[in-house]
Amino acid sequence: YENNNGERICQGDVLRDIKFSFSYSEEKSLETLAEINYAVVMSQDCDLEHDFQNRKNKEKSNNDKFLPTILICPAYPSGKFFTGDHINGWKMRDFNNGDQKKLQNNNEFNRYHFLVGKSELSVPDLVIDFKHFYTVPVDIIQPQYKKAYLTTINELFRERLSQRFSNYLSRFGLPELSGITNIESQ
Repeated sequence: YENNNGERICQGDVLRDIKFSFSYSEEKSLETLAEINYAVVMSQDCDLEHDFQNRKNKEKSNNDKFLPTILICPAYPSGKFFTGDHINGWKMRDFNNGDQKKLQNNNEFNRYHFLVGKSELSVPDLVIDFKHFYTVPVDIIQPQYKKAYLTTINELFRERLSQRFSNYLSRFGLPELSGITNIESQ
């Protein structure tokens, strides 16, 4: 981990207690308040830098570099994650000791990424589930940033995290074809 200067949001920032509203429906009444205990900023740092510089320079007539939203992934404390109790109201998969070790080494489960904690920075061991991510409007996350900021993942490790995330999202996801015994090409 390293600390950035705190002036702008950076890729790999570890944030604490982020709140924002979202909806799974167009009905305003179904809006939900998300309260994320830990999150990691996944947006590319070059995009975050360009957005920050362009927002500072109000005279520019071109807003091409503005980001409307920032991509974040919730990061779950490993203890709750391993028992499957990391999302309120949902029972998720639990991990036995052998699977926990494999996940901690980041070499067996492509869906997850383990971050080693650092107690002096108030960062516990965390697990990111690449199926869980949000895009949060910059205007919502920016006012929370200074209070929520804990640390930043070192550049080498955040590049690895970014690669694993993009590889997971770009995988070929084939549905299970139960009951089909012969598939012929057309």
